Amino acid sequence: MAQSLRAAVLTISDSVFQGKRRDGSGPAVSELLQQNGWSVVHSRVVADDLAVIAATFRELCAQNVEAIFTTGGTGVAPRDVTPGATRKVIAREIPGLAEQMRREGTKTSPTAALSRGVAGISGNSLIINLPGSPAGAVESLKAILPLLPHAVELIAGGNPHPE
Repeated sequence: MAQSLRAAVLTISDSVFQGKRRDGSGPAVSELLQQNGWSVVHSRVVADDLAVIAATFRELCAQNVEAIFTTGGTGVAPRDVTPGATRKVIAREIPGLAEQMRREGTKTSPTAALSRGVAGISGNSLIINLPGSPAGAVESLKAILPLLPHAVELIAGGNPHPE
């Protein structure tokens, strides 16, 4: 795709939202996206609240960003609700992306297998859940980044098998 792909980055963390901790993962994801030709047109921090997260997804999808990347809320703790919020708004899941992120993540961190992050399509936007740690978020995004322009093109109605 010739044009810059537009992304939104959401950090989902009670402690960052409350100002108790600095956001390291959101800026790290934004930087990696920009280094790879994406334009980060929106970034926000939201609390671990299923309804707020889902509403934010709907708002961003209405702005026709090609992808929404989340960091945080994908683990097994009671407040980790990002995957549930994602499933409330996606029409179709893309399990291979989440599987690839976990597979690559476990090579350096066995706890990556505990990630419940999902990826899917809402309208014409991808929603991709990344882990909350800066290293985990960047590593996971690197594992799938080369696939995303093609996915975006297909979601937008592009030819899956160009001549």
